[in-house]
Amino acid sequence: MKRMSWFNTVSLTLGFAFLYVPMLILVIYSFNESKLVTVWAGFSTKWYGTLLQNEAFLNAAWVTIKVAVMSSTIATVLGTMAAYVLVRGGRFMGRTLFSGMIYAPLVMPEVITGLSLLLLFIGIGLDRGVLTIVLAHTTFSMCYVSVVVSSRLVTFDKSLEEAALDLGCSPAQAFRLVTLPIIAPAVISGWLLAFTLSLDDLVIASFTSGPAATTLPIKIYSAVRLGVSPEINALSTLMIAIVTFGVIVTSLINKRQMVRQKRDEQTAERS
Repeated sequence: MKRMSWFNTVSLTLGFAFLYVPMLILVIYSFNESKLVTVWAGFSTKWYGTLLQNEAFLNAAWVTIKVAVMSSTIATVLGTMAAYVLVRGGRFMGRTLFSGMIYAPLVMPEVITGLSLLLLFIGIGLDRGVLTIVLAHTTFSMCYVSVVVSSRLVTFDKSLEEAALDLGCSPAQAFRLVTLPIIAPAVISGWLLAFTLSLDDLVIASFTSGPAATTLPIKIYSAVRLGVSPEINALSTLMIAIVTFGVIVTSLINKRQMVRQKRDEQTAERS
């Protein structure tokens, strides 16, 4: 096995330290007894209890999760349909315009997207709230789903669909029974990507949210402008813990699937 050079080792260490040391400091100070986030006064978990009693943060978290689930689900459906049309639709009138409209949010600044959606909602008289945030997040996250699913459809063996059609399946049945199960990992990846983008969005949500619907990133940003409080540290620590747990569970599931696939391949070779 080739050993890493000292330069690569130092670069890798400094890179990881730059990324994760601030998070580690944040986690440590979330257990700080003092209300001053920069002064250590002893170990305490009281700020987590205070956070769980803060209705403003809890309501914002609920709105964020609700918006993320709805927008990512709608974006996955629309993005998968758009990807299928682009890959399997061949040449049709307006294909270039259709493709450009799908991929435009990838390069469009979020400020422009948020402002244009705000003007649209005002023009049609739609009150800003959960619905407008869902529509806005669906608009910009659908293109990411389309890119992910398109990359899988391009490498998909079309002869499998043709075989299903020859055996008597209708086009809808062939898609549901053959195509969709094969591209399901890409569809799930697109949903997770859209869900993450919705959770993380601040700029577009700040344009399209209203007084009755405030997402968690907006709430955190508003609170930090008045100074970082221990509750923010506690909330950030909980979010880091949730993300870490999700990554570990996903890694274990993927590892188990790889081991099972390797075992099945070895069994097939022996037989």
